[in-house]
Amino acid sequence: MGVAEGEPAGRDQADGRKLELRVWLRMLATTKLISQEIRRRLRTEFGATLPQFDLLAQLDREPDGLRLGEISKRTMVTNGNITGLVGRLEADGLISTETPGDDRRVTVARLTEAGRTAFAEMARVHESWLRELMADVDPKTCATLVGSIDQLQRSARNHLSEEE
Repeated sequence: MGVAEGEPAGRDQADGRKLELRVWLRMLATTKLISQEIRRRLRTEFGATLPQFDLLAQLDREPDGLRLGEISKRTMVTNGNITGLVGRLEADGLISTETPGDDRRVTVARLTEAGRTAFAEMARVHESWLRELMADVDPKTCATLVGSIDQLQRSARNHLSEEE
């Protein structure tokens, strides 16, 4: 068994020491590998970025739209960058924005009909790319991984530091 990309070499893997570090580094390396390929394919096939795809995905789940601050939280993109992403997607006719009520600090974005159509195609193709990238992994292994990662997420959440 080789060393995962990004994992320091020369450690004693037989006795399980540093197992948590190995898990974390392999998850990071795998996420980076898949993300880079998805980014490349989105750019090539649709002229889109991964943050644009993620923003469209969030709006697809919320037909009534979302406040820009909520999109920022959900996509883990800064408010300033969300403003730029929204501006570009609005210029492309994929989303619309409005300021409900009198509070000009609040902007709500929602998919346009063209945006819904474009995102549906992007999502369909995105899913096929993931199937292709994971084609050599047995479905039972994928199911086990989902359960294991869920367990890992619960553990991490249970041990988060509290912010003040």
